[in-house]
Amino acid sequence: MAKVSKDKIYIFVAVQLLRKIAFPFSLVYSLVVRIRNFLFDTGVLSSKSFTTPTICVGNLSVGGTGKTPMVEYLIGLLQMRHRVAVLSRGYKRRSKGFVLASAGSGVEDLGDEPYQIYAKFPAIAVAVDADRQHGISVLEQTEKPGLIILDDALQHRRVEAGLNILLTAYGKLYTDDWCLPTGNLRDNKREAKRAKVIIVTKCPPDLSGSEKREITKKLKPEAHQKVFFSCLDYDNMAKGTEGKTEPMHFFMEKKASLVTGIADPMPLVDHLKKQGVVLNHFRFGDHHFFTEAELKMLDSEPCILTTEKDFVRLKGKIKNLYYIQVKHRFLNGGASLLEEELEAFMRQGS
Repeated sequence: MAKVSKDKIYIFVAVQLLRKIAFPFSLVYSLVVRIRNFLFDTGVLSSKSFTTPTICVGNLSVGGTGKTPMVEYLIGLLQMRHRVAVLSRGYKRRSKGFVLASAGSGVEDLGDEPYQIYAKFPAIAVAVDADRQHGISVLEQTEKPGLIILDDALQHRRVEAGLNILLTAYGKLYTDDWCLPTGNLRDNKREAKRAKVIIVTKCPPDLSGSEKREITKKLKPEAHQKVFFSCLDYDNMAKGTEGKTEPMHFFMEKKASLVTGIADPMPLVDHLKKQGVVLNHFRFGDHHFFTEAELKMLDSEPCILTTEKDFVRLKGKIKNLYYIQVKHRFLNGGASLLEEELEAFMRQGS
């Protein structure tokens, strides 16, 4: 890993200072969000529920909690027993309106995360629509799913999901955060009450029972809520184009570079360090669409290791490209308990 330059340190300090200066704007943002939620809670603004069971996977922050791997985890868990569809907004896509993924779809049509899901699960219906009400209605008419998973829709109050799953990252709990722009919360902390399931993601694999109890105490779950803990489980082989796979030491030998365009790349960086893999890191913003100049620069590198989300945006544009797949792994029997919770919900909705 290249040393952090003084310029980057100065930029980091300046950003943190600006966030503190922007605290009055956070108060205004928080007030606006509270008023909006109050209008939905009191029925002044209406929410719509649907006949098809809907599970919403979301968070209260601006990203970095592992929503896409969690959606994939739920698909893998439920697709054998239920006809699953996924509906996302399709953030930063270049298409408009409702789009149903097909063999001819690309990242520009769907957005990187929905495209990643479709590439991994081509047998299920994956659609994007900024208007979730409209998207669900079209899916019900055309695909007739038995279950719709809503990706990142907790703030989309016009739809009342049957089951809300709230993700919050270990070490960055929403209870310790503040609203934008001072903090990273895009919604008020009290909106956690709408979740039936709270999952603390990115935990250390050896998280102790005492620390779990301390975190649960911080979250203050209500009687109807259940708290689960998961860690990130990285594949020990990197995947490339045409089915190629390579072990981690391959990238040290090749003097590869790490490229990330996700909200929080540090868990991956820490994982690589623990594996003894130290790479030059090119860090870009979340959902970054690479320019021609950036692609040319990356293509000059001997080898690129990246995330699965970045891989779908870079595939076919640079050579010698590989990604590390990541999954959620639940701690202390949480997987079976979550499965019981999901199946109880499905029985209730059927």
